[in-house]
Amino acid sequence: MASVSFQNVEKVFGPAKVIRGISFDIRDGEFMVLVGPSGCGKSTLLRMLAGLDEVSGGTISIDGRVVNDVESKDRDIAMVFQSYALYPHMTVAENMAFSLKLRKADPRTIDERVAHAARILNLEPFLKRYPRELSGGQRQRVAMGRAIVRDPKVFLFDEPLSNLDAKLRVAMRAEIKALHQRLHTTTVYVTHDQVEAMTMADRIVVLQDGAVEQIGEPLALYDRPANAFVAQFIGSPAMNIVRGTLRQSAGRAYVEAAGARWPLASPPGAQDGQRVTYGIRPEHLAVAAGAGGDVIGQVIVVEPTGSETELVVGVGDIQLVVTANGRPGVRPGDALPLAIAREHVHLFDETSGQRLAA
Repeated sequence: MASVSFQNVEKVFGPAKVIRGISFDIRDGEFMVLVGPSGCGKSTLLRMLAGLDEVSGGTISIDGRVVNDVESKDRDIAMVFQSYALYPHMTVAENMAFSLKLRKADPRTIDERVAHAARILNLEPFLKRYPRELSGGQRQRVAMGRAIVRDPKVFLFDEPLSNLDAKLRVAMRAEIKALHQRLHTTTVYVTHDQVEAMTMADRIVVLQDGAVEQIGEPLALYDRPANAFVAQFIGSPAMNIVRGTLRQSAGRAYVEAAGARWPLASPPGAQDGQRVTYGIRPEHLAVAAGAGGDVIGQVIVVEPTGSETELVVGVGDIQLVVTANGRPGVRPGDALPLAIAREHVHLFDETSGQRLAA
């Protein structure tokens, strides 16, 4: 195991700076997830850590050792790719053993490590099969097994589940997390799927345009996003966003938008008349009893999922997603009063996107 440190790391491709002075540390044994939209630089950051791309500026350290100029093979890392990258002419056992054979490890060590990895990943029945005879999930486990046999200081995962169907992705998420809990190897995992990030990470790094937006534990990012970008990116369904004008008087405050008054629990640290972004998550909106409610909307779409029902509700020119428990008896076109859980409202400055203090 090992710690990893990025200090003012930059990456330039021609005239474009795709990584902009990123700094953060990954603790020994931690499962760190890098998440963000396509093109934010997360895979580039991982490739620089792996030694597959050069660092244009700053330093990357593994266990206190700067590795900017160290060959990839000498960094004691193992990488699992999106495409599996298995050799089609080799059996599962041969694929898993390949890196050890290149290192000229003795046959007994190779056999022991392959057998150990196969037991961990439930691959023992498949050791003599070829990749073409395996399912997508089995191939991904072979790719993980090939990494495990190397016993590296750091595991790197580059969107390893994106080629799998939804049900298999859920199963593989659990397998990878269980693997980490068993081995306690420092792990850096890249994904654009924030559900993967939330369910797997010890901590998350949220990236946008080559810069860090926020770092923290999954629920900390969910409960208190630092800015409007993180607020909308973390959470599924995404946070509802309403842009309007802050109004304050006599110790009370609300946001004026779409012909409605959106309530706040307390006056924020902002000025009356300031343009703001008001955020509320779908589960913090509820169908109000009777004709009461903080805002009145009109049902646009009803999506039953069984235990919950997802509603798309229009308030003026704004569309809100509401997660309702059970099966409310509403149909498209119905007027719907909504109660807002004021204590769960998030408020951001509209220009900077930064969170406003309550």
